[in-house]
Amino acid sequence: MDDLHWAPKMVAVYLEEAAETLRRLPRVKVQGYVTAWPEIVRDYWDAFGRDEVQARPGPPSAKAIDQMDVTLGWLRWLEIEESRLVWHRACGRPWKAIAHEFGCDRTTAWRRWTYALVTIAARLNTQQSGRSPCNTVATSWDATNRAKSGRVSP
Repeated sequence: MDDLHWAPKMVAVYLEEAAETLRRLPRVKVQGYVTAWPEIVRDYWDAFGRDEVQARPGPPSAKAIDQMDVTLGWLRWLEIEESRLVWHRACGRPWKAIAHEFGCDRTTAWRRWTYALVTIAARLNTQQSGRSPCNTVATSWDATNRAKSGRVSP
């Protein structure tokens, strides 16, 4: 695994997986509000269209959470604006909305995103070559294969 060379596409895939893992974590609820009353069973006609159904995926695995923690640490290597840009894109936000928020053109936003990914990849490759200590090891083979095959949203 020491011969793994980090590419910007691989970094993008890992960040997308981290965003997906974070989305799959259970929601935080306020503690202390408990009721002993049972849930009200409504008829179909009473409850039709009352609440929107929100299907959530299952919780992530422990390995995915560990990889998310490592991946989110990479954002500390960037400037604040760069990390916000990279995170918005990892969450699947469209380029038009990102460009509007940052007050630049879509091409400029893409260029800054690419520069940030190259920065992260270069730092990971530097750490991997043994010049500085690192405990970051790529554990997601699926992300590596998706990046090598080009299945990452630019």
